[in-house]
Amino acid sequence: MRTKPIVYWTMTILVAFFMSGGVVQIAQYRANPHGVVPELGYPMYFFAILGFWKVLGAIAILVPRFPRLKEWAYAGIFFDLTGAAASCAAVGGYGAYGFHVIAPLIIAGFLVASWALRPESRRIGVLFPARSGGPA
Repeated sequence: MRTKPIVYWTMTILVAFFMSGGVVQIAQYRANPHGVVPELGYPMYFFAILGFWKVLGAIAILVPRFPRLKEWAYAGIFFDLTGAAASCAAVGGYGAYGFHVIAPLIIAGFLVASWALRPESRRIGVLFPARSGGPA
């Protein structure tokens, strides 16, 4: 019975740790506000925006209560990670052995595990409520 909460918190803390890297993205923008990431072709301000939301998402999945906010944070982080993998794959998976494609997908797996193992207090409610009455 203790395994589920341990795995939940391990996965959640790992995801929050990786998402806290958004602080670096914000700092890079402040140092080079007009720069472009040449490998991907995105302007630096795009990464500053992503960095801001990553930090807020990491906080949202860690703090107690606010289950609806957590659902949005989980979804946003998932979109960020899968979008990062797709962007890197589109430019040929720059880096050693496609690391920039595989790493976000691994973290997305951690995120899905965190979402699936979250305690009842961190859930919105029943996904498919039972219907009372006759057959559907």
